[in-house]
Amino acid sequence: MTTKKRPAGNPPDEITIRRILGAPRDLVFNAWTDPGHVARWWGPGGFTSTVLAWEMRPGGSLRIDMHGPNGVTYPMDGNVREVSPPERLVFLVGALDAGGKPLFEVLTTASFEQLGGRTRLTLNARVVRKGPGADQHLGGMEVGWTQSLERLAAYVGAGAK
Repeated sequence: MTTKKRPAGNPPDEITIRRILGAPRDLVFNAWTDPGHVARWWGPGGFTSTVLAWEMRPGGSLRIDMHGPNGVTYPMDGNVREVSPPERLVFLVGALDAGGKPLFEVLTTASFEQLGGRTRLTLNARVVRKGPGADQHLGGMEVGWTQSLERLAAYVGAGAK
């Protein structure tokens, strides 16, 4: 895993995480593009997710409600910028405040490289806009993505059924 340098105490504006997953690229790519699969691994450890919209096509809508172990729901929405099967996904997503307005927006690029029967996943998440109160949430971006990708690795490693 690689993270860009930042001043102490400030959340990252960009992270890059690389992982080798023990599953073929087509399976991993499908786990990112099929809403039924996404609901099984999206979110940090202890969270569950309800996928309300997951239209993996350019211009498609994204909407996920992440449900924390504390009972709080964290809604997110966004849109898809690029889908290049089975190599790359680019989407913009943001966490919503209680009024349904974005607290911040993050441009996420997921790249998938076939390595025999395994996949090298490179995830880049770059903050493109943030408003008041965003830093408290963005402080958990690296940990949240790391845990989500751990859940993804376990899910695809078990055959993503």
